[in-house]
Amino acid sequence: MVRGSVFLALLALAAPAAAQRQSLGVFGTWGAFRGADSCYAIAQPWQAPAPEGWRPFVSVGHWPGRRVANQLHVRLSREKREGSAVLLRIDGEVFQLTGSGRDAWAPDRRADDAIQDAMRTGLDLVVETRSTRGALVRDLYRLRGAATAMDAAAVACVGRR
Repeated sequence: MVRGSVFLALLALAAPAAAQRQSLGVFGTWGAFRGADSCYAIAQPWQAPAPEGWRPFVSVGHWPGRRVANQLHVRLSREKREGSAVLLRIDGEVFQLTGSGRDAWAPDRRADDAIQDAMRTGLDLVVETRSTRGALVRDLYRLRGAATAMDAAAVACVGRR
């Protein structure tokens, strides 16, 4: 039953319209999906502040038509304070993300690759920043299934344009 509720929660997080989205599977705490023009692996936090009008997530996406592959995207649980850093921690490694409002990304391709390498072998992922109110925000994710979900999304978009 937990697996089904994880799937439904991931499906609710996934964009765009459900009619255009195909589930590639649920792997641990991660799901993989194929849309009309993208494929992605996605997870929701197991611990985060209560949602404020949107759902937080971490995803790794592919947009073949734009020639974009393996791009990390973090939707924060709270809008970040301007000028505040967004730190992503995987076990002992720390990465600084870039972004504004409620979204953050790896600053470049090299950082994307390093983060995803760490995701493949790590246990936990934590995203930290300061909210617009100054409070520390910590969104915690489990990485069980992340590597398989990332691979499923990548394979689903091979050869698509």
